[in-house]
Amino acid sequence: MENQRLSKLFYANTKAFKAGLLGFALLAISACDQPKTTNAASILGNPDYQAIAYGGYRNVDRSQAPSKAELKEDLKILHAMGIRVLRTYHARLYEHAPRLLAAISEMKSEDPNFEMYVMLGAWIQCAGAWTDNPQHLKGDVKENKAEIDQAIRLAQQYPDIVKVIAVGNESMVHWAASYHVHPRIVLKWVQQLQGLKADGILADDLWITSSDNFASWGGEGPEYHVPALDSLIAAVDYLSVHSYPFHDSHYNPQWWQLEASADSLKKDSLINTAIQKALDRVQSQLTAVASYVESLGLEKEIHIGESGWASGDNHLYGDKGSHAADEYKQMLYYQGLRKMADSLGMSCFYFEAFDEPWKDGQNPAGSENHFGLFTVDGQAKMPIWDLVDQGLFAGLSRAGNPIRKSHHGNGESLKDSALIPPYKSL
Repeated sequence: MENQRLSKLFYANTKAFKAGLLGFALLAISACDQPKTTNAASILGNPDYQAIAYGGYRNVDRSQAPSKAELKEDLKILHAMGIRVLRTYHARLYEHAPRLLAAISEMKSEDPNFEMYVMLGAWIQCAGAWTDNPQHLKGDVKENKAEIDQAIRLAQQYPDIVKVIAVGNESMVHWAASYHVHPRIVLKWVQQLQGLKADGILADDLWITSSDNFASWGGEGPEYHVPALDSLIAAVDYLSVHSYPFHDSHYNPQWWQLEASADSLKKDSLINTAIQKALDRVQSQLTAVASYVESLGLEKEIHIGESGWASGDNHLYGDKGSHAADEYKQMLYYQGLRKMADSLGMSCFYFEAFDEPWKDGQNPAGSENHFGLFTVDGQAKMPIWDLVDQGLFAGLSRAGNPIRKSHHGNGESLKDSALIPPYKSL
C-alpha cells in the first residue's frame, strides 16, 4: 500500500514527463541522425542513467586532492559499471570539481561512447560555521557566494556535463550543528540561479535543487515546516532527499532492534528482514516528504540524493553497537535500494563510489571511511561482485591494483560473520 501511495504522489506530474519522452522517441524514429538531447529531465528517474555520490579523495588528508589521471581512472571504473551521473559536494574545494569536469570533458573528446554527467554541489554554510558560535539564521555570505559563483562558471563552461546544481548538502537539517542554515538562505541562492536561467545566462534545462535530509524537506517534525521551506520547495526543480536507516540503527533504533519473539528465527531470515525494514524506512521517509509537498498543493519530482550503508565500523554500528555495519548487509541494502528506486522511477545517488579515508582520519576503522562500493586500493566490495564476475572491470585498475573482489570473494565467510541486530532491552 505504501509503495502505491508513494508512486501516486511521485508520479503526480509524470503525464507531461511521459509525453516528453514519447515526443523524444518519435523524434528519434523520424530523425535518427539527430543528436539526442540529454538533460536533467531525461536523466533523472531513467534506469539507464544510474547515479552515485563521488569523492575521489584517496588519502587521510583531504587536501591531497586526486590528480586528473586518478580521476580518469575512477571514471573508467564507474562507467564500466553503468554509472552515468555523479554527485559532487563542493564547487571550489581543492579543485576537485573543476578537475573532475575537465577530466570528463577530455574523456568525452577521446571516446564518443563515453557518457557522464554531474550533479554539481555548491556548499552552503552559516556565518560562524565550524566555530563555537555558529549563527544559523545568517549565511556565510563570502563563502556561499564564492561557491555559487564557481558553480555558475562551471555550469557555463561545461553545459554538456553539468545537468544539476545542488545548493547545499544537508545544509538545513538541524543536527548539522556546526553549519546548518535557515531555509531562506538556501532559497536566496536557488532563486538567483533560477533567475539566471530565465535570463539565458544559464541553460534553461539545467535543474536546480538542494540536497538534504528528509526531515529538512518537511518529512518529519513541525519545526521544519516554515514558510521559507514551502517557498524553497516551490522554487526548486525537484527535491533531492537523503535517507539513512544505517545511521538510524543507532540514533533511532527501535525499528531496527529485535523483539524477543524473534529468537526462534534463523540468522538469514533475521538479517534479510532487518534490511527489508531499512528499505521500508527509506520508502516511508520519502512518502512523508511527498505528502508534505502534496499538502502545499505542489507537484515536484523526488529523487534520492543520498543513501548508503557502511561495510564496517568499530564504534556505534559495530559489534558493540547496532550491528549494522558489515559487507553482507551492505550488499543486501545496495541491491535492494537500487531495485526500489528503479521501481519508483527515482534516481538514487547511492553513497558512495569509493571509500574516502579522510572522513574519519583519526579512526581508520570508523564507519565514515567505509561507505564505498570500492576500497581505496580498488577492491570491489560484495554488493558488486557480480560485476566482477561479468568481466566489466577487465583491464581496469585503481592505485596500480587491478579491480578484484574483496575478501577473495569468500561470500560465505562474510555471511557467517554478519551479526543480527541487537534485541530490545527489557
